[in-house]
Amino acid sequence: QVQLVESGGGLVQPGGSLRLSCAASGITLPYYAVGWFRQAPGKEREGVSAINFSDGGTYYADFLKGRFTVSGDSAKNTVYLQMNNLEPEDTAVYYCAVGPRTDYGKGYLFSPHYDYWGQGTQVTVSS
Repeated sequence: QVQLVESGGGLVQPGGSLRLSCAASGITLPYYAVGWFRQAPGKEREGVSAINFSDGGTYYADFLKGRFTVSGDSAKNTVYLQMNNLEPEDTAVYYCAVGPRTDYGKGYLFSPHYDYWGQGTQVTVSS
């Protein structure tokens, strides 16, 4: 049984940082693409970032402006999302998801690409 567990969310002031983790069991992340998504109240879920362990490819939504970094640890079967210079607009529930690898990262920032999802972790950016 595949299980994805996100952690690391919380309340942070604008300009602060958080590191989210996505720990997997029942699936070997290096064989897949792993994406990060977020959903704010009243808004649709949107792709934030993704990583392909096999070629080290990383992918980011344009609106991030270089503030987030995705990485993975094969030994721990875990993917991370380092979020810096957080803004109130980053407030959302953040989810990780696992799906098939594709050439050139096609589909990685779109939720239909993914087969397995975690339960999400809340990130709140507020002063």
